[in-house]
Amino acid sequence: MRSSSHRPRKRFGQHFLHDPGVLARLVQAINPSKTDFMVEIGPGEGALTRHLLKLVGHFEVIELDRDLASGLAAELPPPHLTVHCADALEYDFTRFPPGMRIVGNLPYSISTPLLFHLARFAQRVRDLHLMLQLEVVERMVAAPSTAAYGRLSVALQARFRMRKLFKVSKGAFRPPPKVESGVVRLEPLSRILEVDEQLLRRAFSARRKTLRNALPEIDFAALGIDSSLRPENLSPEDYARLSMNSIL
Repeated sequence: MRSSSHRPRKRFGQHFLHDPGVLARLVQAINPSKTDFMVEIGPGEGALTRHLLKLVGHFEVIELDRDLASGLAAELPPPHLTVHCADALEYDFTRFPPGMRIVGNLPYSISTPLLFHLARFAQRVRDLHLMLQLEVVERMVAAPSTAAYGRLSVALQARFRMRKLFKVSKGAFRPPPKVESGVVRLEPLSRILEVDEQLLRRAFSARRKTLRNALPEIDFAALGIDSSLRPENLSPEDYARLSMNSIL
């Protein structure tokens, strides 16, 4: 791996993964093959990129930092690698073929909105392997009626089967972040649930209220749902039923 001279930029939330052991575990978890169409979000200095590039058939990366994007493009030009200097939060992933595999060390400052954005493309991906702040990973996989369960949990669990793979210590990055990280795998469900984002936002903005007070216009009795429950008590399947039958 090349030595780095890039100074991490706080405005991009840059923490570059450099630990060889963590990189090896990531590659093993992804288990890439030559037939894979791989997309990496935020490759940074390219530590993971270089490992995967040896193993996959087609590799494209999305990098917001112009200096890093141009450096990768110069070092690893097409057809080896295609670099898109763009903001992943606004990127249209339908530009890539169905069955793509997405990997990334997501900037902590935008991880939640980026996850909501990626969820919209669930039907086009084979899987996602993402490194995130550990707290966010815990929210993603949280069960109903637990403290970590919320809007993000429902939105993702309605579309993906998720598994927390392993934790990553602060020292695996340069510079070390202030929090621990985790790696999570997301695989699209065979039947993706349609959950109304506006309803979800309204429900969890009043998560301590009962359902009858949080969403008073809905006839919960007709849906067989106890209106004395709170928004955090409902499953993604429940929210799909509410979305199908509610008029917002």
